[in-house]
Amino acid sequence: MKSTNNMTKYSLRSWVLVLALAPTIVVGILLGSYFTINRFYELEDSLMVKGSNIIEPLALASEYGIVTKDRESTKKLLSAAQMNNSTLILSIAIFDSQNQLFVTSHYHKDFEIMRTLEPLSELNKTQFDTVDDILIIRSPIISNIDLAPNSIINRTTNLPLQHLIQPSNTASTSVAKPIYNNKQEQVLGYIAILVNKENALLEQHRAAIAAFIIVLIGVQFNLFFTFRLVKHVNHPITEMVRVVAKIREGKLDTRLDGHLIGELDLLKRGINAMAGSLSEYHDEMQQNIDQATSDLRETLEQIEIQNVELDLAKKRALEASRIKSEFLANMSHELRTPLNGVIGFSRQLIKTPLHSSQLDYIKTIERSATNLLSIINDILDFSKLEAGKMVLEKMPFALRETLADTLTIIAGSAKEKGLELVVDIDSQVPESVSGDAMRVSQIITNLVGNAIKFTDQGSVVIKIVLVGKTDDNVTIRCEVIDTGIGIDESQQEYLFQAFGQADSSISRRFGGTGLGLVITKRLINQMGGQIGFTSSPDKGSNFWFVLPLNLSQFDVAEVLPMETLRNKSILLYEPRELTRDTLNRRLESWQLTLTSVATIEHLNTALLQDNIEYDYILMSCHGFTSPDEITHQLKVAKAHTPCLILLHDCIDQDIINNHLKLHTDLLLTVPISDNELARHLIYPPAPKTVLQLPTYATQTNVERLNVSVLAVDDNVANLKLIDTLLQELVINVTTAPNGEEAIKNCQQKNFDLIFMDIQMPGIDGIRAAQKIRRDSMNRHTPIIAVTAHAIAEERENILSSGMDGYLPKPIDEASLKKVINRWIGKPKFTHFDLHTLNWELCLTQANQKPTLALEMLKLLVDSIPDTINNIQLALEKEDNESMLQAVHKLHGASCYSGVPTTQKLCQEIESSLKQKIQISELEPEILELLDELTKVESAATQVLEQLSMDMPHE
Repeated sequence: MKSTNNMTKYSLRSWVLVLALAPTIVVGILLGSYFTINRFYELEDSLMVKGSNIIEPLALASEYGIVTKDRESTKKLLSAAQMNNSTLILSIAIFDSQNQLFVTSHYHKDFEIMRTLEPLSELNKTQFDTVDDILIIRSPIISNIDLAPNSIINRTTNLPLQHLIQPSNTASTSVAKPIYNNKQEQVLGYIAILVNKENALLEQHRAAIAAFIIVLIGVQFNLFFTFRLVKHVNHPITEMVRVVAKIREGKLDTRLDGHLIGELDLLKRGINAMAGSLSEYHDEMQQNIDQATSDLRETLEQIEIQNVELDLAKKRALEASRIKSEFLANMSHELRTPLNGVIGFSRQLIKTPLHSSQLDYIKTIERSATNLLSIINDILDFSKLEAGKMVLEKMPFALRETLADTLTIIAGSAKEKGLELVVDIDSQVPESVSGDAMRVSQIITNLVGNAIKFTDQGSVVIKIVLVGKTDDNVTIRCEVIDTGIGIDESQQEYLFQAFGQADSSISRRFGGTGLGLVITKRLINQMGGQIGFTSSPDKGSNFWFVLPLNLSQFDVAEVLPMETLRNKSILLYEPRELTRDTLNRRLESWQLTLTSVATIEHLNTALLQDNIEYDYILMSCHGFTSPDEITHQLKVAKAHTPCLILLHDCIDQDIINNHLKLHTDLLLTVPISDNELARHLIYPPAPKTVLQLPTYATQTNVERLNVSVLAVDDNVANLKLIDTLLQELVINVTTAPNGEEAIKNCQQKNFDLIFMDIQMPGIDGIRAAQKIRRDSMNRHTPIIAVTAHAIAEERENILSSGMDGYLPKPIDEASLKKVINRWIGKPKFTHFDLHTLNWELCLTQANQKPTLALEMLKLLVDSIPDTINNIQLALEKEDNESMLQAVHKLHGASCYSGVPTTQKLCQEIESSLKQKIQISELEPEILELLDELTKVESAATQVLEQLSMDMPHE
């Protein structure tokens, strides 16, 4: 970026001048320097050659004079040579073998510079030496020792003197060489010449000046052409830049004028055309903008009107939603209130002595009212799902136990139709999981109920397998397979639509609202699962769903000593293949020694062997033609086992009571859960005596609690019903028809429990409860709201108003008994904050099982000292990994122990640590957690001590 800015800050003119002049100047300087230096060397070499041509003949000619010591003739020779080359030679001198001056051509002021400093033995050829502007040339004078003078004279006289003293291109030594051939040579001295270099230097200066002038002329020519280039190229380009800048500023009418050369003229035309096109586009765009602005102004006005309409519509929708919620709440209340009386009194009437037709009529009434209540529940659930207000709970529950409780309710329908109802749960599926048990039960109820409804004969199989498991989560797959009528392919797409059914004609055989499957699908999706099905007409259907659940950190289910069943023998008689295969797998997984038979003949064969004894015999009621045959077979089987169990899902209750009870140790219905069957095998019933008489259906007296209960309801039928139900469970019951009467009773008498209706004329239930809390003898008495409202918001409002619990209508005996048992023994803690420890929350998180809640709380208290120590060590060492492990473990325990503040702090700290936040930044929260753990330990100790003394044991 920096180099780009440096390049753009120089103009094109500067770049053209630099790029045009720089190469020319550089090339000119290089060439001029080359030729000038070459000329210098040529002149230097020429001067040396001339000096050599003069000194070498003189060295030959001077040989005689040195030998004969003839200085006069030698001086003449030197003078003549110097005179002939006066412009070149300044002086000539001869030195003898002793390096002493022998003779000179004429006087010179300094002969010492001509004397050599080296030994004469090393002077074997012509030498050159430069001192300032003078060139000194020295050449040795060599002679043969044996040479006679006459021969020398004769040789020398044969040569003219001019040949010896005039310069020549041929060295004089070449003439003398034949004289000394094959003779021993001797250095007689040497001759030295001072050569004047001024002429050579002058020639060198002239050459340098000429080169400079040539380079200068070349640069001038280059400047001339460069400026011409700048004029014809750079100026038009600069003008183009100016025009483009004006166009960019918005002056689209700017144009380039004049005639340009070559491509510049094409570029000029292109810029003018571009400016014209831009001008046209600008005008068109301005028109479009004006039109768009006008349209936008109109659109904004319309949007503003629509926003006002939408705001009004939103208000109307909110108001409609509020009215809908109120309508549903009121509808729920108004429908459940009479249903409460119908269902409640129907169940009470069933307990009384009735002849068969009356009993059938009252059961029909109770069943129809229950179906109506189910329809109301479906509509309310669908409404909550549509509004996105369905809140899922996350509590630990026992999967197999929940499934068994659910199927117990709907197994009667399968029994009435003679269907084989089979539950096959893989042994790898964990029992203790965490989630919304009620919604899981609702999903199973909807799918199995539909399968039973649309199946006339055959079987309904519930199969559950494990498809995935991690440290904290488990994923199960449940299939509900039936052999019913199936679903036509054209109708399958409507199954999961609201109020949609495969058979929607007026002649349809099966009833229902069509909400069951859509509610099931939305519940499963909200839980993070998937649902689907496969079906063929007249071949049945297979509805499946995959559901993720959390693993419970505590064992919710009953832990049984399964090892006690190992290697014990059991005989199983079950003619139905699906049920038999399921029981076989279950019993074999418990390592029992199994003998399984499918026919009465095989059963008799297994029993008629002498001295055979089984630890258990498990018999089905199917395959027999009469009760007498079953009785006979039971008698035979009883002789071979101490524990005989009969599966009686195909026999009337009267037959069981009058004929079969005496001959069996235990009666069970199918489908039976794994835990229940294992419990009965591990803990078999006590053997019956022979003198025991047949028992008949009689009303057993339930032991009533010695407590005082107040029931308040403005509806006479409901008040009478709850009074009747309470009379069977507690000793002292007081009723009040309205809120005013309830307040008076509470001011006069102390009650152990109060059941308060919510909607009452005058003083409603909430206001009555507030007055009782404020001024009465029952300020700390648990008050349970009894209402037909089924909306979650209504429940939250009721509980937040000061009520302690909630009992929905219609009231059934089991729910009422559970509430009484829970709240009569409810401990009261007053010495700590409920945000530190909330026993009710602990019970809720333990699925309303006090024993489990107590166990989880005790485990938390036992782990607190180690947890505090680990957190403090991690804090001192600033070890994020150790801190994360300690807090994560504490967070898991706090989710099931009713400690909301601790749970919240653990969640915040764990989340921050996972985001790589340092411990030093979380020190305030960690210290707050340590302080909270101390409070939890103190509060939990108080709760555990009080529960160990006051809480009723289950």
